[in-house]
Amino acid sequence: MERFMMTLVVVGFFLLCAGAMWVGWRRRAAAQRARYAPFPPVPPADDGVDGVALGEPIATMTGIYVATTAAGRWQDRIVAHGVGWRGPATLRRHPAGVVVNRGGARDLFIAADAIRDVTTARGMAGKVMGTDGLLVITWQHGDTEVDTGFRGDDRGAYADWIAALRPAHPAELATDDAYLTNDKGENQ
Repeated sequence: MERFMMTLVVVGFFLLCAGAMWVGWRRRAAAQRARYAPFPPVPPADDGVDGVALGEPIATMTGIYVATTAAGRWQDRIVAHGVGWRGPATLRRHPAGVVVNRGGARDLFIAADAIRDVTTARGMAGKVMGTDGLLVITWQHGDTEVDTGFRGDDRGAYADWIAALRPAHPAELATDDAYLTNDKGENQ
């Protein structure tokens, strides 16, 4: 009987923790909905809306969608509007921009003219994986800049993606160290 009671206590504690995490996630999403506008829908391949047509894919890379965060703040994950879930994805480069096809979640579209910089980083939103492990696209979303991180299966292709997507005159380039420092500039 004592073993049964201990099992119930452990299971109850686990359910309480899982419920608290779910409530926290929902509160964070509600707070972020006021700060971040809904993410743009993926335009059709041809005969686009407002003159924007996606076009045929130029390059494709499979891997894992890691997160979208506030620009330069690698732990400030955006969970509003369904972009908070990490999972398998395919990154597709089109003339109109980049599409992140996320398995089981809403696709994410990054317009070519919204891209501010493309670089690599070693970590983002709790996922750390060594030097140059992530491809990070910094882009303008409404009034704010955000970073979208993707871990490709073929990290050797990162240089081609960076060269193709980086604007001719990027803003001050983010460095790998910018993603692993806190607000006081100290390395973590």
